[in-house]
Amino acid sequence: MDLFEYMSEVKKEKESPLASRLRPSTLEEVVGQKHIIGKDKLLYRAIKADKLSSIIFYGPPGTGKTTLAKVIAGTTSAKFHQINATIASKKDMEQVVEEAKNTLGMYGQKTILFIDEIHRFNKGQQDYLLPFVEDGTLILIGATTENPYFEVNGALLSRSIVFELKPLEKEDILELIHRAVNDEKKGMGSFGAVMDEDAAEFLAEISDGDARMALNAVELGILTTDRSEDGKIHITLEVAEQCIQKKAVRYDKDGDNHYDTISAFIKSMRGSDPDAAVYYLAKMLYAGESVTFIARRIMICASEDVGNADPNALILAVSAANAVHQLGMPEARIVLAQAAIYVACAPKSNASYMAVDKALEVVKDSKNTGIGMDVPVHLKDAHYKGAAKLGHGLGYQYAHDFPNHYVKQQYLPDALAGRHFYEPSEMGYEKMIRQHMEYICRETE
Repeated sequence: MDLFEYMSEVKKEKESPLASRLRPSTLEEVVGQKHIIGKDKLLYRAIKADKLSSIIFYGPPGTGKTTLAKVIAGTTSAKFHQINATIASKKDMEQVVEEAKNTLGMYGQKTILFIDEIHRFNKGQQDYLLPFVEDGTLILIGATTENPYFEVNGALLSRSIVFELKPLEKEDILELIHRAVNDEKKGMGSFGAVMDEDAAEFLAEISDGDARMALNAVELGILTTDRSEDGKIHITLEVAEQCIQKKAVRYDKDGDNHYDTISAFIKSMRGSDPDAAVYYLAKMLYAGESVTFIARRIMICASEDVGNADPNALILAVSAANAVHQLGMPEARIVLAQAAIYVACAPKSNASYMAVDKALEVVKDSKNTGIGMDVPVHLKDAHYKGAAKLGHGLGYQYAHDFPNHYVKQQYLPDALAGRHFYEPSEMGYEKMIRQHMEYICRETE
């Protein structure tokens, strides 16, 4: 590094955000996450012994994923490379791999590759890393806010240890806030700021376990607040409230909160609670969830959980999906609310859903694919030359030739004759279906 590069790095460090400057350089300085970096824990021992295998850090923003990677970089004897999956190309990875091979071959030194936001890599990019992780050319450290069991290549995941980072406790955030205000070397101690305890408590509470959010608020407060007559910068509760105008909704469109919220939305519709359904709908819309995704989930619920108890539910849900496609936001919110509330309030039956799953179980059961499972001869196609010689279609009775357009004959394979998959419930329109089926069957007896 020449003088100009050195001065550039020094300037960058001074001007970097407080959350970045305050990052610890040793394990002892790390706040929180004692369930994985306590002194008796595997990760702590591995870092101290410099015996790391490939790992994936998974957790919400601001919980210390990059921080732990930086600590590893400062304590390991291995060469350390960092890339961000949002901007890195395959060429960048090829360059790291080539350097890693040379370093290992010439000096016997291992290489750690830290990939921030690894979930942003597509399957091909993740596959490229696999052989080099497997043969030890690279020790991979991946960081992701998304559930790695959904987003990371299974083969890559099987060669890594997943460490889940939890949102920081309120006490952890408080410790970081006081460190930020008072630390003259890494923090903002040189500004002579004083933070009221109720302001610190408020920021620790409202940051919801996200250290970065709290530290950004501290920095903003100190940099934008005038000094008082005593020459100090006083961060009061009022100042703290101004620095965080709105608490962000806890919702990641591709992560755990996404799956948890959509799950609650569907279960609220299934459970006939329109108030809860519209609340979770509002939460998803506020967080920027795709309106087409929401519409698809309503359609599924309309068929799976309402079914023939109210056939109009699916019709309305499909119409809503088309309307959402045509309208977009903000008007789409009204259409989605109408559909979700209708589905929530509709009579419920999962009989159709259960019927097809029962039938699928029978079909995939190897014991039910042999003798007696063939299509009955009288139902086989008779519209081709020679079918009659095979007996296909002979004896078939055309339902419309009989009273009530119904005639009792066998439709299922011999081995399943008399088997029932669809059992209409007593709910809504499905009660009428049950009564109709009982009537036409009784009339032909």
